[in-house]
Amino acid sequence: MAKITKEAALLYHSQGKPGKIEVVPTKPYSTQTDLSLAYSPGVAEPCLEIEKNPQDAYKYTAKGNLVAVISNGTAVLGLGDIGALSGKPVMEGKGLLFKIYAGIDVFDIEVNEKDPEKFIEAVKAIAPTFGGINLEDIKAPECFEIERRLKEELDIPVMHDDQHGTAIISSAGLVNALQVAGKKIEEVKIVVNGAGASAVSCTKLYVSLGARLENIVMLDSKGVISKTRTDLNEQKRYFATDRTDIHTLEEAIKGADVFLGLSKGNVLSQDMVRSMAPSPIVFALANPTPEISYEEAMSARPDVLMATGRSDYPNQINNVIGFPYIFRGALDTQAKAINEEMKIAAVHAIANLAKQPVPDVVNEAYHVNNFTFGPEYFIPKPVDPRLITEVSMAVAKAAMESGVARKNIEDWDAYCVQLRELMGYESKLTRQLYDTARRNPQRVVFAEGSHPNMLKAAVEAKSEGICHPIVLGNDEAIEKLAKELDLSLEGIEIVNLRHPDEAPRRERYARILSEKRAREGATYEEANDKMFERNYFGMMMVETGEADAFITGLYTKYSNTIKVAKEVIGIQPEYKHFGTMHILNSKKGTYFLADTLINRHPNAETLIDVAKLAANTVRFFNHTPVMAMLSYSNFGADKEGSPVSVHEAVDYMQQNYPELAIDGEMQVNFAMNREMRDAKYPFTRLKGKDVNTLVFPNLSSANSGYKLLQAMNTDMELIGPIQMGLNKPIHFTDFESSVRDIVNITAVAVIDAIVEKKKAGK
Repeated sequence: MAKITKEAALLYHSQGKPGKIEVVPTKPYSTQTDLSLAYSPGVAEPCLEIEKNPQDAYKYTAKGNLVAVISNGTAVLGLGDIGALSGKPVMEGKGLLFKIYAGIDVFDIEVNEKDPEKFIEAVKAIAPTFGGINLEDIKAPECFEIERRLKEELDIPVMHDDQHGTAIISSAGLVNALQVAGKKIEEVKIVVNGAGASAVSCTKLYVSLGARLENIVMLDSKGVISKTRTDLNEQKRYFATDRTDIHTLEEAIKGADVFLGLSKGNVLSQDMVRSMAPSPIVFALANPTPEISYEEAMSARPDVLMATGRSDYPNQINNVIGFPYIFRGALDTQAKAINEEMKIAAVHAIANLAKQPVPDVVNEAYHVNNFTFGPEYFIPKPVDPRLITEVSMAVAKAAMESGVARKNIEDWDAYCVQLRELMGYESKLTRQLYDTARRNPQRVVFAEGSHPNMLKAAVEAKSEGICHPIVLGNDEAIEKLAKELDLSLEGIEIVNLRHPDEAPRRERYARILSEKRAREGATYEEANDKMFERNYFGMMMVETGEADAFITGLYTKYSNTIKVAKEVIGIQPEYKHFGTMHILNSKKGTYFLADTLINRHPNAETLIDVAKLAANTVRFFNHTPVMAMLSYSNFGADKEGSPVSVHEAVDYMQQNYPELAIDGEMQVNFAMNREMRDAKYPFTRLKGKDVNTLVFPNLSSANSGYKLLQAMNTDMELIGPIQMGLNKPIHFTDFESSVRDIVNITAVAVIDAIVEKKKAGK
């Protein structure tokens, strides 16, 4: 994981608009009529409707998609009682997670009140605003009474996530870990180290799932919680054991099947793990330092099934797998509560998801995934896009079946689509790209190592775990730049291609290239001179298999890079041309644009290749291509110039690929407006379909089009240019590319390399 510094964290929260969340309008507001409808006098009408029927608040206001994240700051993360205001960044962060993972709006509310009774009254007073309440970072034992009272006295879902979020995720992990170990929950011996809100709730949920109280031993800071102790509160007394022969963790854990740690780091020794039963299950959830490290546990017992709260080890118990989707299902059914049935439904939905084939951006035919259910993968990853459908739907069904839903979902297929569309405009694609690349990081060469953005991108790509970077350039200059930028070069390979030590490699590359192009007039001397250029040298690293992918373009003109790519790598034999694509993620959907970089004035033959490459690339990203070939005219209206080439390309594609949804030539407004297109041109092969792939008639229109959209739309995510049609993963950037742009392309290049290896059977 990337090291998070104090400076970086403070800058992240303060730069631009301070904080992490904002409120944005959801209705038009540009005219006087809009404003009159939004406020006076129009607003009176929904007010009167809600007065007659309070449930209409879900219809006319944001209540049904609004959650309050409420805290008094008495138990903030691992920081303790730092106060309500000091905990505000955490509550804003929780709001951000609700939004990006489940599309739920949040007001964070920090209540400066430690008295449970007064805190309860404050929350009850503001509850009409919200469709649900997420209690956060409230210390035990007060949190138990606060949640109990609010659940009893309010008619909206209330959940203290510190208790139930960890309980639900760890329960899903336990269900699956027991299956992997071949054990039954009603038979296993469980040791719980910690007796705070999370530990108590986790253990209670384990009991609901079938664990037996007599098989559970819980410890707090004073040792084993036994019935002989007189200092126990109500929650601890519930788990007090009859056993009098154990007092310490070392004594309690002998022969245990399961260890759950919600305490502090390094309290579980290797000897203790060795003393556990066969195939022990260890959930060491203290953060950031687990009760025992993953490496120590595996060294002590290779048969251990391990989970932590950290993202840099397998099987992370992460609350974000649960709470956004639990509230999503509760809100969508207008539930009165989040009850035990809904929590258990979430447990089983999460557990079952880990047993399903893991999706990734690459088309299923390539079989890129290497996550399979077992010791290193028994909990879904937080970025799994299926969580919103699987968990939310399970929770919604449980709300209806248990009688707390006030709104029934009739069409579950439509609800599933609604949930997917809800999150379609978020950076789900990028998260999937990164997740896929992390599973099998490749050796990626970064051409311009002395460029600040490229060096930053190489370091970030390394810290993200998506590649093994090789940076080209003068090692002294790069090290100096890294020092100036405060970048760690640990794990970054620097290759100074002009250094005398690289002479043998340059000569070898020159021989290979000159022999490859001997019939094209190439000589060894000419090729040797070229090896002093970073693009030739870097692409030869990929060509010879000494690297897997290459990123270039910050300094070099496209025309020069294209020439080198054709010369060194070559175009795939089934094509005569190659191209590039940009992917646009917007609130309206995901769109694929081609060719945005390579072919200046394509003729029909070139456009055919671009169309075929675009269709294959869209499938590569797990979408079904629906393609419009663009021009300034529609369907043969202009018989001269570029529309003729586009028209010819469409004819060829339709005749030779009858299963492909492609048509044109057409103006972009008809491509993007299905209703208008279908009404005006009902004969089109695209009838009833939403276009997701745009093939432009020339480079000027494609390049200007995507850059115009990028400049005008701050809510849009842009990924590209993505190379299509070269024999190996050579990918381009341009001089205005940001660090994030380059890292995104790096993830694509890594996946490209993985796929190439799969094709070659490597």
